[in-house]
Amino acid sequence: MNALKAAEAIVRCLLAENVDTVFGYPGSYILSVYEALRVLKLRHVLVRQEQAAAHSASGYARVSGKVGVCIATSGPGATNLITGIATAYMDSIPLVVITGQVNSSLIGRDVFQEVDITGATESFTKHSYLVKDATQLPRIMKEAFHIASTGRPGPVLIDIPGDVQEAEIEFKYPQDVDIRGYKPSIKGHMGQIKRAVKAIEDSRQPILIAGGGVISANAQQELIRFIEKTRIPVVHTLMGKGAVPTENPYNLGMIGTHGFKQANEAMNKADLLIFIGARIADRAWGGVSKKSLDDVKIIHIDIDPAEIGKNLGTHIPLVGDAKLILSEMTQRINDLNIEDWVSEVQELKKSLNESKTKVRKTKAVDPEYTIRLLSQKLNDEAVLVADVGQNQLWAARNFEDRAGRNFLTSGGLGTMGYALPAASGAKFAAPHRQVAAVVGDGGFQMSMYELGTISSNNLGIIILLFNNSRLGMVRELQQRRYGIISNVMLDKNPDFIKLCEAYGIPGIRVSNNSEIEAALDKAIESKGPFLIECKVDSDESTL
Repeated sequence: MNALKAAEAIVRCLLAENVDTVFGYPGSYILSVYEALRVLKLRHVLVRQEQAAAHSASGYARVSGKVGVCIATSGPGATNLITGIATAYMDSIPLVVITGQVNSSLIGRDVFQEVDITGATESFTKHSYLVKDATQLPRIMKEAFHIASTGRPGPVLIDIPGDVQEAEIEFKYPQDVDIRGYKPSIKGHMGQIKRAVKAIEDSRQPILIAGGGVISANAQQELIRFIEKTRIPVVHTLMGKGAVPTENPYNLGMIGTHGFKQANEAMNKADLLIFIGARIADRAWGGVSKKSLDDVKIIHIDIDPAEIGKNLGTHIPLVGDAKLILSEMTQRINDLNIEDWVSEVQELKKSLNESKTKVRKTKAVDPEYTIRLLSQKLNDEAVLVADVGQNQLWAARNFEDRAGRNFLTSGGLGTMGYALPAASGAKFAAPHRQVAAVVGDGGFQMSMYELGTISSNNLGIIILLFNNSRLGMVRELQQRRYGIISNVMLDKNPDFIKLCEAYGIPGIRVSNNSEIEAALDKAIESKGPFLIECKVDSDESTL
């Protein structure tokens, strides 16, 4: 063991966890850690606002498969992280969040830039630490990465007072973790697996519902092999997009309030629902008209036992890792007698494919056609990051899922302003991959400060901006509920092309469908960041 300052120990812990990039914003009570970052040459990405640090770390985690790390100072630096932490928590994204805190002797005295950040984030972190003893930092850091990345992934917060950062400690990084009371169930109970297999074999119209947990568990191949053996149709939630390629003959696409009619119809007809890593929240179930569950059985596979039965009654709960459980079920299951059901689904799939090829007549840009064209032009390893609002649903419904692609969005919390910083994180994680951010004019203005981060790092991100001079999703909901709109007009938007040019980012404005292809080609050929602003009819709908 060797003696060193705790701030340096923190960075050495990060290096021991193979962290190569952290996102953050410095301030008074985190300067010791920033000095250690400089000395030890760990790459730090300076964002333009702390919320972006959390979103960027999230995008980085989702593309790299590693734990994302973000850093901020005390007080407003820490509170600015809150929305990004909650966003990651809702979508089960592994983060380690490091915040500075006022000196230990000052805690609780309402001094300058003090805030109880562990208390403020208690309900949407997997775990949090307020470090009082510097000698415990190596253990705490090791535990934080373990908790964030195991079981159901999520954010862990470490709040470190300034004097603790300055303390001298004997540094040794632990090799193992043993946390009493934290032993996530991984394998799945064999008796429950056998029950699930029998229920599937007895069913005549089963359907699989893939949630974000399939992707978190890296279980896409296991799910595809299970589908290939059983021929069971599959649908997915918004967060489950990408679990199965779009072209798979058994994939009917997204369910829910903004899902595909064919996918919801299949859900309504099924006699067995097999949920895998899905919360079954209101948005996913909202498009399904099945009023009674008396005639349907439900199997729910999830790493988090708290999710099973929370929103829908479950006949066969299966707690464990989707990757392991699907593999075990594939080995055990026999041929199914579902030929008629498969044929019916094939007709639904044909109808779904036909509905996707239509280009609607509009004087402005058709956003669905634009996403389909973008999808065709991007390669098989592309990352699409969708913001929240109408743009999110246009992207989710029309971007083609392929085996090597990623689709990132804020599903659970629905955070506007997510796309730009998350796209930055994705590009830092995989600089060789194509990354595109789809945003609306409202969401874009919630994080347009990140143009500075994108420009200063010359990140080759295509920004596809749908400008309808409205908070489009809210406008759409208002018209449906009240027949009138208010407080959603963005008629005095800035000139987005000039705004990007001020950051040294080129751009093109397109006003109709005939101009889109050339603009996309130019953006893809560009080596740096590029904006395409699409003028969309202010009354454009998602349905």
